Amino acid sequence: MNTLENTIIRLLREKPFYGHFLLNLRRETATSSHGAGVTIRDGVPTLAINPHLFEQYTPNERRALMEHLVKHLLHLHPLRRKGRNRHDWDIACDLAINPGIDGLPLDVLRPEQFGLEPGLAAEEYYGLLVPPFDTGNLEGSGYGDGEQDDLGAEGQGRADVRDVNTLDDHTLWDAADSTPLALAQEMLRSITRDSLRGSDGEAPGDIQGVVADLLRPSAIPWQQVLRQFMATAGRVGRRSTWMREHRRFDHITPGIRKRHRLNLLVGIDVSDSTNCVELREAFARELLQIAKGRDASITVAYANSRVQRVEAFTSATCTVGRYDGGGFTDLCPLFVYARTMHPLPAAVIYLTDGIGPAPEEMEFPTLWVLTADGEKPVPWGAELRMAAP
Repeated sequence: MNTLENTIIRLLREKPFYGHFLLNLRRETATSSHGAGVTIRDGVPTLAINPHLFEQYTPNERRALMEHLVKHLLHLHPLRRKGRNRHDWDIACDLAINPGIDGLPLDVLRPEQFGLEPGLAAEEYYGLLVPPFDTGNLEGSGYGDGEQDDLGAEGQGRADVRDVNTLDDHTLWDAADSTPLALAQEMLRSITRDSLRGSDGEAPGDIQGVVADLLRPSAIPWQQVLRQFMATAGRVGRRSTWMREHRRFDHITPGIRKRHRLNLLVGIDVSDSTNCVELREAFARELLQIAKGRDASITVAYANSRVQRVEAFTSATCTVGRYDGGGFTDLCPLFVYARTMHPLPAAVIYLTDGIGPAPEEMEFPTLWVLTADGEKPVPWGAELRMAAP
């Protein structure tokens, strides 16, 4: 993935906001027919790269493609298409962001190909592209199979929306359906803050508005964000049920219901810097209230410079306890312990002020639950800030 690293380094020099944003994304290798794509999977913003296809772009095109992907996330495009025709929503999203990006391949989609003006939102382009009474199904184009002018949906030599494709891999967006919008906003808000810190508080002019909107104080109670993070964690197994119809075979076959099991590691910072009993107890009550409503296995580790005490709970045995520690904070031991667990935790939730050394990277989805004046210690993971009741 050296080509990707070089592209990010170039962005860090030329457009640091985008470079720092990309450093905060989880990365994976893809085998799709596109060079790259982004999505939000189980609450975690993810960058997928097909190395062979990505290397076929010129350096300028690779830089522009990365900018294109970041804009999809900033605009929450993967999460805003629910209930819309997928193909046409994908086209509308590319039309909304491509005009403001220099260096893209010459054959990318642009509004003028459809006789439309630049500068509209994806929803506006979607409304102009899709006939209101012929939405088709949600898989192909919104246009039906009826005969149309060979010059396109509107004639006059314009492109036909049925015959065009997006620059990046939008099939990855299906994974975003499992993430609540509010949780995705909180995740991206955290990454955006880190990106601004890394770029001396400067965002490129064409995205300053969307960045400002994203960074507005969340009106969502911290309890709701915590619930949504836990809802995305620990999805394992399936079982058949006659209480739900099978989507393809009606009553002939039992449906499939995914079983959600919470398998979480919860870290509680008990150092002197987070010695607020009311805060810890409010967090514990909310956590356990959520766990009691689900099949849950929760390991709670009390830590300061090392893991001092570990307790295991199930949804039937959850009780609010108290442990007083002291000392200084080192955030690394909790994650060392996480790697020794069997089974491994689906996610880690850490209540802390964030002031202390932490691992440079982590494979576990992590929610940093920070005190009011706390600091997120590393770029990875999502951030939630709570105040004492």
